Amino acid sequence: MSPPSDASWDEETARAELYGLLSRLYYAPPDADLMAQLRVAVTEAPASGGFLEEPWRALVAAARDILPQSVADEYELLFGGVGKPEVYLYGSHYLSGFLNEKPLAHLRTTLAELGLERDPSMPETEDHFAYLCEVMRYLIAGDDVAVANLTHQRDFFAQHMQPWAVAMCDAIAGHSQARFYAALAELTRAFLEVESQGFDMLV
Repeated sequence: MSPPSDASWDEETARAELYGLLSRLYYAPPDADLMAQLRVAVTEAPASGGFLEEPWRALVAAARDILPQSVADEYELLFGGVGKPEVYLYGSHYLSGFLNEKPLAHLRTTLAELGLERDPSMPETEDHFAYLCEVMRYLIAGDDVAVANLTHQRDFFAQHMQPWAVAMCDAIAGHSQARFYAALAELTRAFLEVESQGFDMLV
């Protein structure tokens, strides 16, 4: 597992892989195999001083310092449990203050226009951050260029992630019991900033 590089954000494979990693880590606690990969991951980016290098290093350090069971317990504490979680991972909560509101309906319309739909086996609604990361991964790495292209990436990111995802990162990083996920939130925040800057260059 290599560090993300923002030196040339047009490296589509690296962007898609990072979205894929974020999707896995926000959807469920990392399994033993993923934790093992993180622990031995390279922490030096190809270009020294890259914007993502330091938060990536911090995430790898957290993976090395915290037991897998503790990471799983932290995930359950922050995002799981019965009733209201400590931190929400759903866009509707941040955009409207409630779950399953108009932002989710808007998202479903966009997904339908892209020819995408939620896997019925997935219990979470489509505005879960992990789901949105997986959509972005597809829009970057998918084979259908009519759907998987920079225009759709930019529009989807601007409409369904940029307005609220940083607030989610703030909530996670600010939680007193967040350790591994605080490091992940900082990496996520940095990556969102890199993506925002990159898409701004397309305008």
